[in-house]
Parts: sequence; C-alpha cells; structure tokens
Amino acid sequence: MTDKDTERLFVETKPLNLFFRAAVPGAAGMLFSSLYYLLEGIIIGRAAGAEAFAGFNLALPFVIINFAISDMIGVGSSVPIAIMLGRGERKEADNIFTCSVLMIFIAGIAAGIALYASAPSIFRIMGAEEELIPHAVAYLRVYAIFSPFTTFVYAVDNYQRICGRIRRSLIMNMLLAAVAVVFEFLFVAVLGGGVGFAAFGTCIGMTSAVVFGFYPFIRGRMNLRFTKPHFHMSMMKTIISCGLPSFLSNVSGRIISITMNVILLSLGGASAVTVYGILMAADGVAVPLLYGTFDSLQPSVGYNWGARHFKRVAALERCCYITGAVVSAALGIFLFISPETAVNLFVDTKSDVIMEMGIPAVRIFSLVYFIRWFPIATQCFMSAIGKPVYAGLISVSSAFVFPLIFLLVLSSLDILGIWLNLPLTTLAVFILSLFILLRYRKIVRDESEKA
Repeated sequence: MTDKDTERLFVETKPLNLFFRAAVPGAAGMLFSSLYYLLEGIIIGRAAGAEAFAGFNLALPFVIINFAISDMIGVGSSVPIAIMLGRGERKEADNIFTCSVLMIFIAGIAAGIALYASAPSIFRIMGAEEELIPHAVAYLRVYAIFSPFTTFVYAVDNYQRICGRIRRSLIMNMLLAAVAVVFEFLFVAVLGGGVGFAAFGTCIGMTSAVVFGFYPFIRGRMNLRFTKPHFHMSMMKTIISCGLPSFLSNVSGRIISITMNVILLSLGGASAVTVYGILMAADGVAVPLLYGTFDSLQPSVGYNWGARHFKRVAALERCCYITGAVVSAALGIFLFISPETAVNLFVDTKSDVIMEMGIPAVRIFSLVYFIRWFPIATQCFMSAIGKPVYAGLISVSSAFVFPLIFLLVLSSLDILGIWLNLPLTTLAVFILSLFILLRYRKIVRDESEKA
C-alpha cells in the first residue's frame, strides 16, 4: 500500500466505513491472538489438571510483564509514526520504525535472560506450594528463551495496521492462534506434556506470526521501510512517553495480579488461585477484544489528528464508544447468567470448593463489563492523539492505584474483598475517565488554535 493509498483510507473513507474496515478486522484479529491464552488455559486445566492450571496462572503475570516492555516500544512508536505520516514526514516515520524494532529485540534479550535466571526464586518468594513451583518455572522459562522473537508480535501488528494492511494483520493473528492451539493440543493433550510444552506450542505460533508479519517489511513492500537507524533524544522521549501508559497498565496490573495470587495462596491455596485464574482468563478475552477494536483505529485517529481533521476524529471515536458498550454489556450478561459454564470450561473437576468459590466470584466479576469499556476506549483515544499524561493517568489508576486502595480497604472481607476489587476499581476509573473525556472539547480547541 502506497502513501496515497494510506491517505485515501484514513482521510477519504467515510468514518463509519473506516470503522468497519479497520476496527472489525482489528477486533477479530485481537480476539484470535488472545484465543491462545484462553484455549491454553482450557487445555492445561482439562488435560494437565487443576494443579498445572494454578502453576500456569502463577507464571502468566510475569510473561505479560515481559511482553509489556516490547509493547511499550511498539505502541509508543506507533503513535508518532502515524502522526508523522499524517504530516508527510516520511523519513522520520521510517527512522522511528527502524529504531523501535532494534529496541524491541535488545529488550527481549535482556528480559529473557533475567526471567530465566530468576524464575525459581520468584515463585518461592511468592510463597507458592512446592508442587506448583515446577509448573510455573517450566512455563516461564520457555517464554524467556523465545523472548527475543515472540515479543515482536504486538508491535508488528501495530505496524501493519499503520500501513493499512488490516487484512494481513487479521491473517497474522489467525495464524498465531491456529499454530499455537494445534501444537499445544498435540504436546499437552495428545503427548501428555506439561505446562512447559504448552508454552512451547504458543511460542511456535508467535514466532510464526512474527515472521509472517515482518516479511513484507523486509521485502520493502510496505510504506514503512527499514533505514539506517538514527537514535536521538526527542524520538526516544516520544516513544517512551507515548508507550508508557500501555506499559504501566500492563506492569502495574501484573503486580496487582501477583499480589492477589500471594494473598489467595494464603487464604485459599491452589483452589483460590485457580478461581482467580478463571476470572483473569475471561478478562483475557474481553479486554483484548475491546483493545483490538479501539487500537485498530488508533493509526487513523492519529493520522487525522496530525492532519487536523478533528471532525473525523470525533466521528471515529463515537463508533468506538458505541461498539465497546454493546460488546462489553453482552459479555457481562453472559457471565452473570452462566457462571457455572465459565468455571467448568477451564477445570474438569467436581471439586465443591472450586465450584462454591467460583460461581459467586464470576457473578461479581460480571458486573465489571457494564462499564469497563469506557476507560479502555478513553485511554486508547488519548494515546492515539499523543496525550500520554491523560492516558497514563487512566492506565495507572486502573491497573495499580485503585486496585491497591481497594485491596487495603476490603482486606477485612478476606476472599470476598478480592472478588469485589475489580468492580469497585472499574467504577472509580469510569468516573475518572469521564472527567478526562469532558476535557476533549478543550483539547480540540487548543489544537485547532495551534493549526
């Protein structure tokens, strides 16, 4: 796709048509890419057992932290790249693209080494039962080995969408899910391997997707091209500031998850961790689906923002908010009506403890989705227009500040306090996001005056 094709897509296509051309495939692609986490949990829980599933959930936050570093660079570079393309500054866009790819590779090596070496100590410090530690260590170490390659998966998805290759992005995510699920099922369900083999299957799928995603860039067939890298302080500052909200959201959210797991281990042991894992697995489908919808339009929003087409920006965002509300509410209703389905989906057990603990937890958790879409949509919008302070405030408040506050406030309620944490956090962040969004008109007015 040429620069003119990109401009025609982002600027000339009607907002509603652009939404369906970009957001729907983007949401589908993100859904496919998140399905491997969902199906991975199902395969591990039903084929390897509840103990393996608990070990998997102990390790998963650290895997996500590893991806958060590269995702910060990928998201952080995507915003200035889209804006630069909107301004017609092609050389600087290519330079940011090239530098960010190098940064992700170096970060992947460093993070992989650190996680591999520290894996056993991490889970002992958490207070994990000895029988859970081998499962958690095996899962984390496989991801650590593949870290220099797999961590590109989210960044290359962003770069394809910036270039208008929305369909290719969808195909890449479908490829990832298909390859990962096939190998995980083969390694775990058929050959009887443990959680380490499940991680190996996922990493094969991710690596395949990364190769597929970067192939047209390597061949020079995209309107973003590799060039001789020129690192400079303003570029680094922009990448970090634009990517920091996503990074802080991922990392602080995982820190809270790790803290929750530590508390749950002391309150209810492996059964409590298993129930929390079920809740996070459901969230692992819903949130990527919402982010996929909103993120897919970020390049076009950023492009039009850079070109000062503010009415188009507003029209695109209306589509995002309406769709987010409908999708999120549908999931909330399903979880509230069918909590047993969610529990049985992941763990093939007749355990009264897990079922009695899980059903009320899922019902409480379902309330989150009636308003959870709003902070996510607002954060993505602020990131797309280069307002990292607003996006970062929503991100950190949602993933760390409010969860920590409610963790302390609700501590006397024991496990019930854990289940109530996210609904109350989401309500608080909803109010914060609404306040920030009301400043939207002022932001547009200020930018219009600059133009």
